Amino acid sequence: MATTANPTRDDFAALLDETMGAADGFEGRVVKGTVTGIENDLVVIDVGLKSEGRVPLREFAPAPGQKADLKVGDEVEVFVDRVENSMGEAMLSRDRARREAAWDKLEEEFGKTARVTGVIFGRVKGGFTVDLNGAVAFLPGSQVDIRPVRDVTPLMDIEQPFQILKMDRRRGNIVVSRRAVLEETRAEQRTGLIQSLAEGQVIDGIVKNITDYGAFVDLGGIDGLLHVTDMSYKRVNHPSEVINIGDTVKVQIIRINRDTQRISLGMKQLESDPWEGAQAKYPIGGKFSGRVTNITEYGAFVELEAGIEGLVHVSEMSWTKKNVHPGKIVSTSQEVDVVILEVDEDKRRISLGLKQAQQNPWEAFTEKHPIGSTVEGEVKNATEFGLFIGLDGDVDGMVHMSDIAWGVTGEEALALHHKGETVQAVVLDVDAEKERISLGIKQLERGGVAGAGASAGGSSSAGVNKGQTVTVTVLSVGDAGLDVQIGDDGATGFIRRGDLGRDRDEQRAERFQVGQKFDAMVTGFDRSKKPTFSIKALQLAEEKQAVAQYGSSDSGASLGDILGEALKARQDNN
Repeated sequence: MATTANPTRDDFAALLDETMGAADGFEGRVVKGTVTGIENDLVVIDVGLKSEGRVPLREFAPAPGQKADLKVGDEVEVFVDRVENSMGEAMLSRDRARREAAWDKLEEEFGKTARVTGVIFGRVKGGFTVDLNGAVAFLPGSQVDIRPVRDVTPLMDIEQPFQILKMDRRRGNIVVSRRAVLEETRAEQRTGLIQSLAEGQVIDGIVKNITDYGAFVDLGGIDGLLHVTDMSYKRVNHPSEVINIGDTVKVQIIRINRDTQRISLGMKQLESDPWEGAQAKYPIGGKFSGRVTNITEYGAFVELEAGIEGLVHVSEMSWTKKNVHPGKIVSTSQEVDVVILEVDEDKRRISLGLKQAQQNPWEAFTEKHPIGSTVEGEVKNATEFGLFIGLDGDVDGMVHMSDIAWGVTGEEALALHHKGETVQAVVLDVDAEKERISLGIKQLERGGVAGAGASAGGSSSAGVNKGQTVTVTVLSVGDAGLDVQIGDDGATGFIRRGDLGRDRDEQRAERFQVGQKFDAMVTGFDRSKKPTFSIKALQLAEEKQAVAQYGSSDSGASLGDILGEALKARQDNN
């Protein structure tokens, strides 16, 4: 604008508009200025406006707590907040200038997805504040490290790289992540390290973490999984039984998946395999001692040596205890004797027998109680076909209903005894293979023959059958009849008065004497299992037989003739 010697009002207005317009272009911008003076803690700066501005000296310090190195004549960049305040001075800011310059650079780096350098300097709710060379950013707590960090103090006030996740200049928001940088760096290291590893390689590592299923081992920048089943040949219930966090362990690389960068490790592979030669070491039928390591519903595992376990199936645990939980027979850590039943070296399986290491109780019973001996026990149960008796050695014997009593039906015999009653019985038979013991109660009667069965004539007692003719000896004479005995040491029985003869005169008991012998017929058995006899029945049977053999009602022969012939034939036979 050209100047005149005598400016008019219009010229002055135009000059003012030009000056103000130029000043308006300064506001909100970073401009260069010259230090014209330093007054105490303020720096006087001329940026080309009509008045100078003052900026606190501390804003020019290179870092918090440090002293600013500034002198008159230095050229600096400041942010023009306002061209003129109420005092007519320009309002300048070095911090705002630094932030604006930082934002420009951060936007450029954000566009390139490049890393930026910053310093963690404070804590806020949910995270931390980071100084990105003048711009303040927010670092969420989840983005500090790959794993949760309890104490961030060692990471504060030091320069370190960050990745910008999000930024909004209009709102002044920047979100950064330290974790993204670590993961990227780790991935680069893993890729390089995994290329240098090979399956079968033995390497040292540090245990970083322990879980229920295994442990993670740091191999120098990359982690490998050491599964619990690969820690030892022996049973490991939890990895902490073998290793601890921070331990240095020697491991072998079992598998490497280069696509997923997963590595499987093993420790037991560095030891000798105890299963090699197990079949020769543990022959079938051999007896060994072991320790119970685990109990399940279907059996118990027994450790024969470190790394070799066998299974005792529940069916092979006890001779006598059936359908019970294995935990009621053995307990964990118990030392037991077992017998080898089967060995499969390829499948690493050994079948063991616990009961086979003990004597078969049925064989032991036979040795102690041979057939024909008398035993005593409690009636444990009564079934529709017999009684079960508890015997020595925790075994049961069965009395069939036909072997309970003489002269009664099976149902009546079962009713003679009840559960819990103590009874005596004779051992009739023992089958150790089938685990069966047969007993008889009725065989205990005097004169009885163990194992005597029924015949066509009826039930058997003391070696006699119903309808059989025997010679008896009178033991005593009473008004009701006679007490008699078969032979000299046979079964005893009774003859009622009415059975002493056909005729009334023959039915007198006093006509017999003690010690007298005669023939009688067995007619049955009473409830006390003793046989009953009858002379009358024998006479009628002989008469019927004589009639059938020597004559009939229409033959013309008299009864006396017939009987005479029968008696003569009998004498001839004698």
